[in-house]
Amino acid sequence: MSKFWEKVFYTMSWAFQGSSFLSPYAYGIMHRMHHAFPDTEKDVHSPKFSKNLFDMMWKTKIIYNNILYNKVEIEERWLGQLPYWRFMERVGDNWFNRLAWGIFYSVFYIYFISISGDNSWWFLYLLLPIHYVMGPFHGVIINWFAHIYGYVNFKVRDTSKNFLPVDFLMWGESYHNNHHRRGNSPNFGVRWWEIDPAWIVIKILSFLRIIKLNRAVIDKDKDIVPDAW
Repeated sequence: MSKFWEKVFYTMSWAFQGSSFLSPYAYGIMHRMHHAFPDTEKDVHSPKFSKNLFDMMWKTKIIYNNILYNKVEIEERWLGQLPYWRFMERVGDNWFNRLAWGIFYSVFYIYFISISGDNSWWFLYLLLPIHYVMGPFHGVIINWFAHIYGYVNFKVRDTSKNFLPVDFLMWGESYHNNHHRRGNSPNFGVRWWEIDPAWIVIKILSFLRIIKLNRAVIDKDKDIVPDAW
């Protein structure tokens, strides 16, 4: 995409991720490293080398911060064609910004529940902690549970699994085994019932010429069929 649209999506990422904003630049590097070293000691997040999901996420946080604040030297092979907007990187990772989003969520929930006049709405407060840390919560579902539970379409050199047969929760990302087999494909679904909602959005953005797809990669992926169960 153009630099203009890159900044548009950077801003939208900040607006929708809010208190759990993750740098597209830093997370892009981590994601490439995860695919290069899946379920090895060099993997940035693997259940195989963590005591529990909290241990894995803490390790991920440390690696993420080291990359974000240039505390480690990044190999050139991880850096190609990554988005980077220094201003929004600093805004999104600012703790005042994260706290402000948290206060906004709390006020919104309190107001919504108060005007409902129904005491049964109290259970919405249980969603607030998830709302505060939506990014890490999403990371736990994919990087922990989708490497432990689910089914596989492909034999790969790691523990990745398709966490949901119909992904209504992660917008296609829970087809994790498919993604590890076809890392360059923008469509995470393989079988007829594996509908990837994000792929539909991507095709619309491509039609509107907001993004440009690599047709060669997509055509190549069409030849890859799932292994027999």
